[in-house]
Amino acid sequence: MPNTITHPGGQLMRTVRTLAAAALVGAALLGGAQAALADSPSPSPSAAKSDAAPTEAGTAFRTAVAVRQGQKATASASSGDYLYWMFPADAGQRPTVAAKVTLPEAASRHGASTWRIDVYDGLRRRQPCMYGTQSRSAGQDATAVELSCTLRPTVAWADTWSTDPLPGSYYVRLTAVSLPDTDRGLPFTAEVEPTVLDTGGAHAVDGSLATPLGARSSVEPDGGWASGWWTDRWLWTAAGGVLAALAGVGGYRLTRGRGRPSRVPHGA
Repeated sequence: MPNTITHPGGQLMRTVRTLAAAALVGAALLGGAQAALADSPSPSPSAAKSDAAPTEAGTAFRTAVAVRQGQKATASASSGDYLYWMFPADAGQRPTVAAKVTLPEAASRHGASTWRIDVYDGLRRRQPCMYGTQSRSAGQDATAVELSCTLRPTVAWADTWSTDPLPGSYYVRLTAVSLPDTDRGLPFTAEVEPTVLDTGGAHAVDGSLATPLGARSSVEPDGGWASGWWTDRWLWTAAGGVLAALAGVGGYRLTRGRGRPSRVPHGA
């Protein structure tokens, strides 16, 4: 029976097709895993926000009023007062706090005023804003002032000397830092809304806290505290390992040759 000689071009094409099919299967598995995670049971937004939004604010850290993520809190106070709220932020989330101050009637005011929001973590360390207008001045004829502060992404763990934002309760303080003395005590209303953006595994770190900083059981992220044990980097790492193994097999098949040539006698 004549020996069959495999053409190297045909073997190369089969290897390429095998690798391409494996890559498609890996991509399909990755997409299916992400879809399964997205479809996993979790509290619906309507259920998480079914509680009535707060209509008051605290006057110190200890009396800060708890606000859920994505919930808008309101309060009425007097110019010069300090207002405090608190909200949760978990590992991998980037918090943003938006605030709006509805000023007293222009006829009752005697000059410009400056308003400011500050955000503190569970250790009461003031966190710097990456984006937003943290402080803004309003003229005597202004009707409202809008402020915002976007923090750095929260990480699951950090060194004790670091000021990186960690999972736990975050405090919002709103006040007028500058206004005429004759305008102190004038009534105003405030709105505060904390929201979070899930950054995924881009800011994941090794390690996690034993408990969130300053967290209270009455205010938790939707779905509870994740404690930083899961990130989407697990999926990408697994998919990369599979593709690397397939590439190694394909490379071996391309470089191992066609074996013993048929024209060489046995025993030579």
